Amino acid sequence: MSIFNLKTWVHYYVSLLKRLGAFRFSLLLALAIFTADAILQMVLAYYFNDPLDIVDISRSIILGLLITPWAVYFLTVVVGDLEEARQRLDNTVARLQVMLATDQQKTRELESEMIERQKSQKLLQEHTILLHSFLDTSPDLFFHRDLKGAFVSCNKAMELVTGRTAAQLIGLTPFDIYPDEYAQQVVKRDQKAQETEQEQIHEHWLHYPDGRQAFFEVRALPLYNVKHVCVGIIGFGRDITERKKHQESLEKASHDKTTFISTISHELRTPLNGIVGLSRMLLDEQLTTEQTKHLKTIHMSAITLGNIFNDIVDLDKLDRRRLNLVSNDIDMLDFISDLESLAFIQTEQKGLTLHFEQTDVLPNFIQADDTRLRQVLWNLVSNAVKFTEQGQVTIRCFCEHEGTADEHLCFAVQDSGIGIPADQLEKIFAMYYQVKGNRHATGTGIGLAVSKQIVDAMQGKITVTSEVDQGSTFKLCLPVKFLEQRINKPIEPSKLPALSILLVEDIELNVVVAKALLEKLGHQVDVAINGEQALQKVSEHRYQLILMDIQLPDMDGYQVTALLREKYQDLPPIVALTANIFSDKQDFTKKGMDDALGKPLTVRSFNDVVRRFFTQLKPQESLIITPDKLKADPVEPLFDSAMLLELMEFLPTTVMLDNIALFTKLMPDYMRILDSNMVAKDKLGIVSEAHKIKGAAGSVGLKRIQMLAQKVQSPELPAWWDNIDDWVELMKLNYESDITELKKWVVKQGR
Repeated sequence: MSIFNLKTWVHYYVSLLKRLGAFRFSLLLALAIFTADAILQMVLAYYFNDPLDIVDISRSIILGLLITPWAVYFLTVVVGDLEEARQRLDNTVARLQVMLATDQQKTRELESEMIERQKSQKLLQEHTILLHSFLDTSPDLFFHRDLKGAFVSCNKAMELVTGRTAAQLIGLTPFDIYPDEYAQQVVKRDQKAQETEQEQIHEHWLHYPDGRQAFFEVRALPLYNVKHVCVGIIGFGRDITERKKHQESLEKASHDKTTFISTISHELRTPLNGIVGLSRMLLDEQLTTEQTKHLKTIHMSAITLGNIFNDIVDLDKLDRRRLNLVSNDIDMLDFISDLESLAFIQTEQKGLTLHFEQTDVLPNFIQADDTRLRQVLWNLVSNAVKFTEQGQVTIRCFCEHEGTADEHLCFAVQDSGIGIPADQLEKIFAMYYQVKGNRHATGTGIGLAVSKQIVDAMQGKITVTSEVDQGSTFKLCLPVKFLEQRINKPIEPSKLPALSILLVEDIELNVVVAKALLEKLGHQVDVAINGEQALQKVSEHRYQLILMDIQLPDMDGYQVTALLREKYQDLPPIVALTANIFSDKQDFTKKGMDDALGKPLTVRSFNDVVRRFFTQLKPQESLIITPDKLKADPVEPLFDSAMLLELMEFLPTTVMLDNIALFTKLMPDYMRILDSNMVAKDKLGIVSEAHKIKGAAGSVGLKRIQMLAQKVQSPELPAWWDNIDDWVELMKLNYESDITELKKWVVKQGR
């Protein structure tokens, strides 16, 4: 440290002042000044060789005494100020040090946060890249549009469909990449998704740039931000072309099968109709008791065979939800006799012994569906005979009580045949199932399955017990009403006019049966075997009724009818004769016929036609409802009241309500599928679904819905595309209210 460093001396001086205090420091300073001055005087006197005077020394002492207080005061003030300044400086430094430490802590925290943020950004970037990679590698379409409908982003699949890159798509609207019609639909669906906050789904054919088409299921959903504010539309599209092709192939296969069965049904039913008709006429002849018994068995067997054929070819009836059941009064004596005769014929042909046991006293009549009951029992007896090579078949009829209001009529069909393995008993009622390793299983495997569905629909139960090589026993129990006398008495035919009828039919057997029936009813019948003869006979004679077969050798019945209507203004009613079990009566009336009758002709159905055209009464009107009541029906525009009232003669109110409930359950699905086909503008799909709705509505008597569906399924109507939206909308608006009114009406009529 240098002795000339002023800063050092100042620090030393200040430190000494602070240590000694002002008074002692003043004495020390005065002494120091006096001493310094004396020494200076002596040095100067010696140097200049001048004698040292006491006066000079006194002057030095006085000067030191005068200067010292002021110097000490000045220095004290200065030192105090300096001390205060130092303290403030120390405080400032301390605060700065605290601030520095705080800043350093914050800096470290900020650095840590920045590091975490960088990690999060990196992770987010990796996830974003992964998401983009996932979306780009997905075969499904992905797109994002803003509230104005402009594309914001998309994936590679969307680029392939549109032929534009994601960068090129940004800012474009559906109108820039889709046809106007489809673009308008897209915009409407986007708006609906925003308004309803629900997913919008549709199917549509999209065109690739190379001309290839694919059928897509497109889903559009509203996209929300963190504040749950809709900021756009996000969409996904899946290529369902293969599914569409598969559906179409199934529909085509079903259509081809239906067409095939419909075509051959005419040929199959011709001999069957002959058996029914001729056996019915022979039953009116004078026969022995044995002949009558055998002939009645033939007649009932033919009728039952026809009903079974209906069930096999009409697949809807194999679904127990749609199986139509009726309730008839069954004469148990006749029914048991028919069953015994039928079983005897089958067992006798195979040399088996038949035992028929009746363990209980049966009522005179029961209420049940006689056709379905015969069908099930015939199936059980036929199987028992088929799987029994030797031995016997036993049929037992008895009653059971299960604590309910209805009695249970039971049948047990037991055979001594090959039996069924225990592990296959549970599968025996499955569709198309046949016992493995059974050489007798030569059928289709649907008999027991159909029987099971029929029994389930009748609220009954069918079970089986069996032992291999010992035989099987099938037990059938049905809840039925036991009656002591018939409730539904046969309808007495009212007096009807005798008519001059032209029968146009080319098959000789059908001619014989129909002609014999009509002449027995008192009508005069003329026959034409082809269209040309029919035209010739109409020109030569004046007939009151024409019965027109559809399939003729030279032209079909529609063509003959069209030629007749072109040539003559005043024609009698022309009624179609058909064996086509798939046909709807409206199909015939749309093609020029006045009505349609199925083959074989029955007295009741033919008399209904005669009443309709040649009397003031509607078919069976006097036995159903009075004309005043029918005219006063306020809901006639909504329902087919006449049809419903006729059904309610045979079906209980509960069954009617069950049918309506089933229609109520199915209708939303029908409408949803119809809507999807409407969006995709799929004409075939629209027609197909509308046909289902028409059939379903007609089966429960909803006339307004049926007529609307009829329009929707008829693309040949003028301006069909322009009006179809209105028709569909009317169905949507009205079907629920119509169902409600129908339920009320049925309940009211059933009281």
